[in-house]
Amino acid sequence: MGEQTLADVAARLYALPFDDFVAARTAAAKDAAAAKEQPTLAAELRSLPKPSVAAWTVNMLAARRPETLRQLAGLGTSMRAAQLSLDAPELRRLGQERRQLLGSAVKAAREVAEQQGRKISGAIAAEVEATLRAATADAGAAAAVQSGRLLRGLSADGVDVVDLSGAVALPGLVLPAEAEPVPAGSAGEAVRAGTAARIGTAAGKAAEQPRLRAVRQEPRRSTPSALERARALLKDAEDAAAAAAQESRQQQEELAESAALAAGLADAVDTLRKQLAEREQELKAARKRRELAAARAQQAARAAAKTRRTEDLARERVLRLGNTPH
Repeated sequence: MGEQTLADVAARLYALPFDDFVAARTAAAKDAAAAKEQPTLAAELRSLPKPSVAAWTVNMLAARRPETLRQLAGLGTSMRAAQLSLDAPELRRLGQERRQLLGSAVKAAREVAEQQGRKISGAIAAEVEATLRAATADAGAAAAVQSGRLLRGLSADGVDVVDLSGAVALPGLVLPAEAEPVPAGSAGEAVRAGTAARIGTAAGKAAEQPRLRAVRQEPRRSTPSALERARALLKDAEDAAAAAAQESRQQQEELAESAALAAGLADAVDTLRKQLAEREQELKAARKRRELAAARAQQAARAAAKTRRTEDLARERVLRLGNTPH
């Protein structure tokens, strides 16, 4: 089959609402099998994994807010350049910018997910934020996130490259997301192959080093000291702690609002139950009055009929007596 055809179908599938994926994948595989022009396409489509909710949410960003992911990828490039040059003030400035950009990106992710019929919980939002943070820490992660075919969440510890094994559907089609120049010729092809291999099979350091050399814009001038690395890790940990604290505050506020709403509804239900009990008592009394009135009406009707019969007899007697000669 043409690989681009599979990519086009996969792009459509991974841009669908979360609950529609399986049915759409089955339908696409059936259509491919019926066409019989590409015998392997149906099997390849059936093998496309369904993404996790967090990965699906990031895919919605890639499909509907791609500029947000491009900004994160560009910021990651700048942060890595500043780290290589040991530019501490620039790292602090970029770290603050990353916090703001991640906040707006998670908000955008919530919005696009809700537009597709799924509300994102706090836990899923935290996983989305960790994935987007990883995209700023590693070029391969940025490429995976921007592919729109992410299958699981990503995480970065600030030391090792992001683990991309099993993270992307059709990993061979994923290229580095950054705009750094790539060498031409066989060397450039080796760089692309190394990146795709890491995304698809989590190859070791030997496959990763050509990719790292390719994305550098200038030679490494010095290696960050252990203190600098520790400070960078501390900053990341502080950022993560601040983000977690903010998420905790938001969840506590949501909990308080939900508790207040639940208490108000419980009071309303109690009031309605009391009113219902009162109405039921009134209904029971009304039914008794209706039954009593019906009995009295029936009794009065019988009495009226008896009276009419007595009246008729008296009238007949008067007529007979009037017609009798005296």
